[in-house]
Amino acid sequence: MTEGVTPGQVAAPIVGSAAARPVAAAGTLPWRLHDGSLEVLLVHRPAYDDWAWAKGKLDPGEEWPTCAARETWEETGLQVRLGRPLPPASYTFFDKAGELATKEVRYWAAEVTGGDGALVNEIDEVAWLPVAEASDRLHYARDRDQLRALVRASTAGRLATWPLVLVRHAHAVGRSTWAEPDPLRPLDAAGEARAETLVGLLGAYGITRLVTSPSVRCAATLAPYAAARGLKLRGKPVLSEEMYSVTPDRAMRPLERLLEGGRPGALCSHGPVLPSLLGRLARTLDPGEDEGGAGAAALEEAADLGMAKGEALVCHIAGTGATAQLVAVERHLP
Repeated sequence: MTEGVTPGQVAAPIVGSAAARPVAAAGTLPWRLHDGSLEVLLVHRPAYDDWAWAKGKLDPGEEWPTCAARETWEETGLQVRLGRPLPPASYTFFDKAGELATKEVRYWAAEVTGGDGALVNEIDEVAWLPVAEASDRLHYARDRDQLRALVRASTAGRLATWPLVLVRHAHAVGRSTWAEPDPLRPLDAAGEARAETLVGLLGAYGITRLVTSPSVRCAATLAPYAAARGLKLRGKPVLSEEMYSVTPDRAMRPLERLLEGGRPGALCSHGPVLPSLLGRLARTLDPGEDEGGAGAAALEEAADLGMAKGEALVCHIAGTGATAQLVAVERHLP
């Protein structure tokens, strides 16, 4: 959970130890349509008598999206699937020791997927509110930045999205030390640890379909998540390095099927294969949503320099098939 903060938001980092090691936190703006009108969920903290978004500090080694989904569950009793990212917040506060500190909070739009709404941790009330009422009730002016972005996305018809995650296999045993066929090369200890971390990360986005190269190092990267969620790993030989070197065009087929289906999915493959898939996704990018060209730059960098081993690149997509448009991109590196 997050501690109390002081109102106000700094426009630039503060020089000193507070800025050097900011407290990392993450949260969500759960949203729904009620009788055709947009509503968002706020939480009330009795210890500070404030209304804000569900959020809290990252646990050691925790990924930002994992924290956002976990904290929302702990504060609201609701399970959510993260949608498109929203503007972050950075502000100063006094910690429990009375020291001035800086906090960085990252936010996502989110849709409720389950939970009974039972309140158990530091929150005594939650409220689904129309946008105008939510804006009035928010205690901190900085929290309206995320609300404005959410409303803009809704107005543009780009709030309801689904995630497609490209994953490069995690770190594997080196080729030079492996005597058996390369497709059988397993993850090393670091790769296995990254595969476990991906359980929470992929879970935050509610991934329900898993497609992978049949190479052991790719399948093993998604296997812990598949086991945790009771999902099937769908091996596609066309995503292997060996088949890609012979028939590169066929690697597009699994990606096209994911785009046609519109279900939250993850696709795991190899460094040489992924640039072609990234190029295909770049062609679906909605320029009206790519403010400052950040999404295009992220895809281009990942394709040109290569995705890191164990990286998860999250594409938020509106629509399916021929009408699918990419509205936001996130890169989560190990």
